[in-house]
Amino acid sequence: MVSISRINLSTVDSTNLFVREMLESERTGQVVSADALPGFTLVVADDQTKGRGQQGNSWETERGKNLTFSLLCHPIFIPATRQFLLSQCMAVAVRQTLSQYVTGVTVKWPNDIYVGEEKISGTLIECDLQGRSIANCIIGVGINVNQRVFRSDAPNPTSLRLLTGQEHDREEILSSVMKNFQTGYQKLMEGNGEEVRQQYMEHLYRREGFHRYSDVRGEFMAEIAEVEPTGHLHLRFGNGNVVRYEFKEVRFLKD
Repeated sequence: MVSISRINLSTVDSTNLFVREMLESERTGQVVSADALPGFTLVVADDQTKGRGQQGNSWETERGKNLTFSLLCHPIFIPATRQFLLSQCMAVAVRQTLSQYVTGVTVKWPNDIYVGEEKISGTLIECDLQGRSIANCIIGVGINVNQRVFRSDAPNPTSLRLLTGQEHDREEILSSVMKNFQTGYQKLMEGNGEEVRQQYMEHLYRREGFHRYSDVRGEFMAEIAEVEPTGHLHLRFGNGNVVRYEFKEVRFLKD
């Protein structure tokens, strides 16, 4: 297993931004320790005031109730064109952990975690490329654990506390996620990315049947045909035509 160096923070604007600033400091020589950036650096915050989701969306979290963390890794062995494997690896890890507590946990493309029709976790991934490989990858994760009231305009949030009626140990959940991620990451290091991809596809939200979506042309019914290694989503229409989407080019609508 890859070693982990952990940093605990009481309050931070964003764990991803904290890691980004740490990387910039290392580049400019302000961090002089050779051990400053080991294999994995895990930054965990009790309170994240400006948590970010995909495409600039905010992530609501109540202080001390949920898990907000960022993991820095250096997957130089992964080609830049396959960086979506890291997103799949973390999504699989979070899904595996949450499935220990509740049923019906799926991965909504590209990497949100759903329980039924409600969102319980989100991930934001930022990669720095070095030639054709990935030099650094910051994986920011938010998991709703013990929060009971959500005040933002997010349409469908939930938490383990709401789903089970019980308080849960955040540290226990974090430990499980990291263990699962390390297992998946080891598979990537060994060249077994297809195994990780298959686990992702097996538990993909709406992986079977026709459902409602919308794009710039309006609403339509389609089924998921494929998720490319690049992360692009393929939707198949009733007439057999397949359309390829990048993230944010298509919306999932309630059936």
